[in-house]
Amino acid sequence: MFEKSSNPIFSRTKFNSSAYTTDQSQVMTMNGTINKTFAMLLMVIVSASLTWKASLVYNADRHIFELQNLGLVSGLMMLGLIGGLIAAFVTIFKKEWAGITAPIYAILEGLFLGGLSAFVEMRFPGLVIKAVMLTFGVFFLMLMAYRMQIIKPTQKLMMGIMIATGAIALFYFVQMILNMFGVILPTQGNGMIGIGFSVVVVAIAALNLILDFKMVEDGVAQGAPKFMEWYASFGLLVTLVWLYIEILNLLMKLQSRN
Repeated sequence: MFEKSSNPIFSRTKFNSSAYTTDQSQVMTMNGTINKTFAMLLMVIVSASLTWKASLVYNADRHIFELQNLGLVSGLMMLGLIGGLIAAFVTIFKKEWAGITAPIYAILEGLFLGGLSAFVEMRFPGLVIKAVMLTFGVFFLMLMAYRMQIIKPTQKLMMGIMIATGAIALFYFVQMILNMFGVILPTQGNGMIGIGFSVVVVAIAALNLILDFKMVEDGVAQGAPKFMEWYASFGLLVTLVWLYIEILNLLMKLQSRN
């Protein structure tokens, strides 16, 4: 029986194969999930590169990137943000459509991330590549820790991360409301409180990967239907996007102190 994951994409009943198919020749495999995960990452990278190229032009004389097409880039970012949210919710509630909606989510999310990364690059040159490398580094580190059983997804650990993730989501919602009234919390600044908060959030996001790996492994072991490969890849991508944004935010806080 499945244990719960703090990633809302995964739940106890998501991989119940008897609920979808009895054809054991069309079941979820680890290789299939890995291939689809890499395919969706490639979609994100290609899509993000389009927004990036539309956003920045390299000034060879000054050796810096300069912002261009602000209106176009802002529009693409909004399309990616809103469209990505819609695609994500459709995928969650209609997981059998994941083979279509998950790639759409990846492409739209790439549009948003490409624009966001371009704006960050303008302010902090070289920071984006560091964030990308750290994100993939954390991913492979967590995968190794899971495979070697250095970090075990016990019931207590899972429950703790679920509570922590929910608390972070609630805190961000309250923070957004306060920002609308001009209230800026210390957690948003580059002081010790702000940096410490970001470090904690990055750690929680990274631990979500451990739980996601567990859900994928359980899905394969229990013979989940084939389309769940796309759904599982979608869940992993959601966590990776969150991790990248949080790492980017942490690096910006650190860089702004210099």
